[in-house]
Amino acid sequence: MSDYRNINIRNKRATFDYEIIEEYIAGVVLVGTEIKSIRLGKASITDAYCYFSDGELWVRGMNVAEYSWGTCNNHIPKRDRKLLLQRKELNKLQRALQDKGLTVVGLRLFVSEKGYAKLVIGLARGRKAYDKREYLKENDAKREMDKAMKRFK
Repeated sequence: MSDYRNINIRNKRATFDYEIIEEYIAGVVLVGTEIKSIRLGKASITDAYCYFSDGELWVRGMNVAEYSWGTCNNHIPKRDRKLLLQRKELNKLQRALQDKGLTVVGLRLFVSEKGYAKLVIGLARGRKAYDKREYLKENDAKREMDKAMKRFK
């Protein structure tokens, strides 16, 4: 069995498609078989985004695979899950979402030292196609510089 403290599920697509403005760490409300499945690393947040409903923040598109040892009480893999943030942070996010072009996306899912599942969410602005090309050029240049620096060491 894998050590659950090494669980680090990333949404690599988010940093490519969005410019991340601010990051928050939110707790996730889960049922028993969901946390067991996450501790095994069987989750995906590639399509995860957040929305507000009745003043609460929910994540949609987070896929937690069914637990293999679960019985008839197993969870629904793609259900919406409630996120836990402080009221001040929720109000700040809700005001920020009023601006056009901003959204909240899931960036990283991990298990804390206490064993709780946490989701790093980011307030993000969508990138245009030319911004994505520029982002790729910058990353390639950084990678080339790192290679060159390793050669000289």
